[in-house]
Amino acid sequence: MVSFTEVPTTDARAVRLLGDYFADRERTFPSAQGAYRTTLPAPEHFVSPAGVFLLTLDETSSPIGCGGIRRIEDREQTPDTPAAIRYEVKHLWVDPACRGTGAGKAMLDELERRALAFGADEIVLDTNASLEAAGRLYRRSGYLDIPAYNHNPNATNWYGKPLR
Repeated sequence: MVSFTEVPTTDARAVRLLGDYFADRERTFPSAQGAYRTTLPAPEHFVSPAGVFLLTLDETSSPIGCGGIRRIEDREQTPDTPAAIRYEVKHLWVDPACRGTGAGKAMLDELERRALAFGADEIVLDTNASLEAAGRLYRRSGYLDIPAYNHNPNATNWYGKPLR
Protein backbone atom coordinates (compact mmCIF):
# COMPACT_ATOMS: atom_id res chain seq x y z
CA MET A 1 0.00 0.00 0.00
CA VAL A 2 1.35 3.41 -0.95
CA SER A 3 0.57 6.88 0.35
CA PHE A 4 1.23 10.35 -0.97
CA THR A 5 2.66 13.54 0.40
CA GLU A 6 2.46 16.96 -1.20
CA VAL A 7 5.80 18.76 -1.45
CA PRO A 8 7.31 21.67 -3.37
CA THR A 9 9.41 20.63 -6.34
CA THR A 10 12.35 22.15 -4.46
CA ASP A 11 12.00 19.69 -1.54
CA ALA A 12 15.21 17.63 -1.23
CA ARG A 13 13.30 14.36 -1.73
CA ALA A 14 11.58 15.72 -4.84
CA VAL A 15 14.90 16.98 -6.23
CA ARG A 16 16.46 13.52 -5.71
CA LEU A 17 13.54 11.68 -7.34
CA LEU A 18 13.40 14.13 -10.26
CA GLY A 19 17.14 13.65 -10.72
CA ASP A 20 16.62 9.88 -10.79
CA TYR A 21 13.72 10.33 -13.23
CA PHE A 22 15.77 12.48 -15.63
CA ALA A 23 18.78 10.15 -15.40
CA ASP A 24 16.51 7.17 -16.16
CA ARG A 25 15.05 8.95 -19.20
CA GLU A 26 18.47 10.00 -20.49
CA ARG A 27 19.72 6.42 -20.14
CA THR A 28 16.71 4.81 -21.86
CA PHE A 29 15.79 7.47 -24.43
CA PRO A 30 15.83 6.07 -27.98
CA SER A 31 19.06 7.20 -29.67
CA ALA A 32 17.24 7.41 -33.02
CA GLN A 33 15.23 10.32 -31.52
CA GLY A 34 18.33 12.30 -30.54
CA ALA A 35 19.24 13.34 -27.03
CA TYR A 36 16.75 13.56 -24.20
CA ARG A 37 16.12 17.19 -23.21
CA THR A 38 15.70 17.72 -19.48
CA THR A 39 13.18 20.37 -18.45
CA LEU A 40 13.07 21.10 -14.74
CA PRO A 41 9.60 21.79 -13.36
CA ALA A 42 8.88 25.44 -12.55
CA PRO A 43 8.06 25.40 -8.82
CA GLU A 44 5.22 27.92 -9.16
CA HIS A 45 3.35 25.60 -11.56
CA PHE A 46 2.98 22.97 -8.84
CA VAL A 47 1.41 25.08 -6.08
CA SER A 48 -2.32 24.91 -5.36
CA PRO A 49 -4.57 25.76 -7.16
CA ALA A 50 -2.27 25.93 -10.20
CA GLY A 51 -1.09 22.40 -9.48
CA VAL A 52 0.48 20.01 -7.02
CA PHE A 53 3.58 17.84 -6.80
CA LEU A 54 3.43 14.55 -4.91
CA LEU A 55 5.81 11.93 -3.66
CA THR A 56 4.72 8.31 -3.58
CA LEU A 57 5.69 6.70 -0.28
CA ASP A 58 5.97 2.99 0.41
CA GLU A 59 4.77 1.27 3.60
CA THR A 60 7.93 2.47 5.42
CA SER A 61 7.29 6.09 4.27
CA SER A 62 10.28 5.97 1.91
CA PRO A 63 9.82 7.92 -1.34
CA ILE A 64 9.59 5.56 -4.32
CA GLY A 65 8.12 7.82 -6.97
CA CYS A 66 6.82 11.23 -7.88
CA GLY A 67 4.42 13.06 -10.12
CA GLY A 68 2.55 16.28 -10.47
CA ILE A 69 -0.23 18.10 -12.21
CA ARG A 70 -0.31 21.66 -13.41
CA ARG A 71 -3.01 23.77 -15.01
CA ILE A 72 -2.29 24.51 -18.62
CA GLU A 73 -4.07 26.57 -21.22
CA ASP A 74 -7.72 25.64 -21.23
CA ARG A 75 -9.10 23.98 -24.32
CA GLU A 76 -11.22 26.44 -26.25
CA GLN A 77 -14.76 25.65 -27.25
CA THR A 78 -15.23 24.46 -30.82
CA PRO A 79 -18.38 23.48 -32.67
CA ASP A 80 -17.63 19.85 -31.72
CA THR A 81 -16.34 20.25 -28.15
CA PRO A 82 -17.13 22.47 -25.18
CA ALA A 83 -14.44 24.56 -23.47
CA ALA A 84 -12.54 22.65 -20.79
CA ILE A 85 -10.33 23.41 -17.80
CA ARG A 86 -7.20 21.34 -18.43
CA TYR A 87 -4.56 19.97 -16.11
CA GLU A 88 -1.47 18.17 -17.31
CA VAL A 89 0.28 15.21 -15.67
CA LYS A 90 4.03 15.80 -15.41
CA HIS A 91 7.02 13.75 -14.24
CA LEU A 92 5.10 10.63 -13.25
CA TRP A 93 7.88 8.24 -12.29
CA VAL A 94 8.33 5.15 -10.12
CA ASP A 95 11.69 3.76 -9.04
CA PRO A 96 12.50 0.78 -11.30
CA ALA A 97 12.76 -1.51 -8.24
CA CYS A 98 9.12 -0.70 -7.39
CA ARG A 99 7.55 -0.95 -10.85
CA GLY A 100 4.81 -3.51 -11.30
CA THR A 101 3.51 -2.96 -7.75
CA GLY A 102 0.62 -0.67 -8.69
CA ALA A 103 2.40 2.45 -7.42
CA GLY A 104 2.22 4.18 -10.81
CA LYS A 105 -1.51 3.49 -11.18
CA ALA A 106 -2.11 4.69 -7.62
CA MET A 107 -0.23 7.93 -8.34
CA LEU A 108 -2.12 8.49 -11.59
CA ASP A 109 -5.45 7.96 -9.79
CA GLU A 110 -4.41 10.40 -7.05
CA LEU A 111 -3.34 13.04 -9.57
CA GLU A 112 -6.67 12.69 -11.39
CA ARG A 113 -8.54 13.02 -8.08
CA ARG A 114 -6.65 16.20 -7.24
CA ALA A 115 -7.15 17.67 -10.72
CA LEU A 116 -10.88 17.08 -10.35
CA ALA A 117 -10.81 18.80 -6.95
CA PHE A 118 -9.14 21.82 -8.62
CA GLY A 119 -12.06 21.97 -11.08
CA ALA A 120 -10.50 20.19 -14.06
CA ASP A 121 -12.77 18.98 -16.82
CA GLU A 122 -9.96 17.19 -18.63
CA ILE A 123 -6.51 15.82 -17.87
CA VAL A 124 -3.81 15.44 -20.50
CA LEU A 125 -0.27 14.17 -20.73
CA ASP A 126 2.51 13.53 -23.17
CA THR A 127 4.86 10.57 -23.28
CA ASN A 128 7.28 8.75 -25.53
CA ALA A 129 6.35 5.56 -27.37
CA SER A 130 9.48 3.90 -25.93
CA LEU A 131 7.76 3.95 -22.51
CA GLU A 132 5.54 1.02 -23.41
CA ALA A 133 4.44 0.20 -19.84
CA ALA A 134 3.44 3.83 -19.29
CA GLY A 135 1.42 3.82 -22.51
CA ARG A 136 -0.39 0.65 -21.39
CA LEU A 137 -1.12 2.23 -17.99
CA TYR A 138 -2.59 5.35 -19.58
CA ARG A 139 -4.75 3.42 -22.04
CA ARG A 140 -5.99 1.03 -19.31
CA SER A 141 -6.83 4.10 -17.23
CA GLY A 142 -9.11 5.53 -19.93
CA TYR A 143 -6.73 7.89 -21.72
CA LEU A 144 -7.24 8.30 -25.46
CA ASP A 145 -4.91 9.56 -28.17
CA ILE A 146 -5.31 13.28 -28.74
CA PRO A 147 -3.59 15.77 -31.06
CA ALA A 148 -0.34 17.25 -29.78
CA TYR A 149 -1.10 20.12 -27.40
CA ASN A 150 2.52 21.18 -26.81
CA HIS A 151 5.94 21.12 -28.45
CA ASN A 152 7.72 18.74 -26.05
CA PRO A 153 10.73 17.48 -28.05
CA ASN A 154 10.81 14.26 -26.00
CA ALA A 155 7.17 13.34 -26.71
CA THR A 156 5.81 11.12 -29.44
CA ASN A 157 2.33 10.49 -28.00
CA TRP A 158 -0.29 12.73 -26.40
CA TYR A 159 -3.23 11.46 -24.35
CA GLY A 160 -6.30 12.98 -22.78
CA LYS A 161 -9.12 11.93 -20.51
CA PRO A 162 -12.33 13.72 -19.60
CA LEU A 163 -12.84 13.95 -15.85
CA ARG A 164 -16.47 15.13 -15.91
